[in-house]
Amino acid sequence: VQLQASGGGLVQAGASLRLSCAASGRAFSTYTMAWFRQAPRKEREFVGAIRSSGGSTVYADSVKGRFTISRDNTKNTVYLQMHSLKPEDTAVYFCANGRPILSAIRDPSMYYTWGQGTLVTVSS
Repeated sequence: VQLQASGGGLVQAGASLRLSCAASGRAFSTYTMAWFRQAPRKEREFVGAIRSSGGSTVYADSVKGRFTISRDNTKNTVYLQMHSLKPEDTAVYFCANGRPILSAIRDPSMYYTWGQGTLVTVSS
């Protein structure tokens, strides 16, 4: 499986942006898909995840209510819709797949494959 993230860019605070992560290979629908981000000089941070069926999502407190994860299993694609962006959202955003149990869904070590990342820059 390979993951290709796209959709990043430079936006002003308060703007919206949608990231996409396209997966190649089989069994996309069987994986939990997650988004992480990494800001300069900071550790990789969990953003959110969506279960294989698409019926269950988990978000970091810092993005809850502003970001929404969705997936289209017919297109092997997961999305991260971001609203009300803040300068502190500036980071490289990565998508990843895995099969973590719920209690470990925020742990990056639970994910098998990572996309290359897409840069989101939010100016104040």
